[in-house]
Amino acid sequence: MKVAVIGGTGLIGSQVVENLNAAGHEAVPHSLSTGVDVISGQGLDEAVAGADVVVNLTNSPTFDEASPAFFQTSMDNLLAAAQKGGVGHFVILSIVGVDQVPELDYYRAKALQENILAAGPVSYSTVRATQFMEFMEAVLSWTADGDTVRLPATPIQPIASKDVAAAVAEVAAGPPLNGIRNIAGPEIFSLDEFGRITLSHKGDTRTVVTDSTAGAFAAIKGDVLTDKHAHLAPTRYADWLS
Repeated sequence: MKVAVIGGTGLIGSQVVENLNAAGHEAVPHSLSTGVDVISGQGLDEAVAGADVVVNLTNSPTFDEASPAFFQTSMDNLLAAAQKGGVGHFVILSIVGVDQVPELDYYRAKALQENILAAGPVSYSTVRATQFMEFMEAVLSWTADGDTVRLPATPIQPIASKDVAAAVAEVAAGPPLNGIRNIAGPEIFSLDEFGRITLSHKGDTRTVVTDSTAGAFAAIKGDVLTDKHAHLAPTRYADWLS
């Protein structure tokens, strides 16, 4: 099976390419660095030519009000190229609970991406993942101030990027879901607790203060970023840290 992985040189994309090729498929990475531009459309027809599956792992360069336009344009261009090329399966990676957080521009943009795909001309699969373990240090930095990190007690279910890539590769190699598959890490933490665990492991002496108004995750109500019934990945956070 030939798979065109758009955004195939990034954190998830490079691992998806590696997993698919190891399984005997022909996965080809495409990105701006290889001459493929999802906004201008440059190189798209050539990238998807002859592909059985397109996996789109490109991401908006910003997480603000400009992000919906990125996903609208990129999906329109990719779906047009995929339809022209006779692609039979189109896969994207999204976020667990993305349609339940309209307060965040980026989540609205990802929900728009999902809707464009579902209404499009190609059979599809959407893989929704919880927050990546690799990104959590960046989350801590958003609300750090001197010796204090302020975090809300938002429930999260972190997943390792290698487990996300494995799930995306598995879905890409299978028949279209024409729906959504949720994947998540095996443990649920409150974000403030997660911050304390992370800092302690690093020997970082900063104090985590629970603050329901701090950072982007403060806009998220309830446990919408978790899913106990998702396909659970094997990697626990302590094992990932070590």
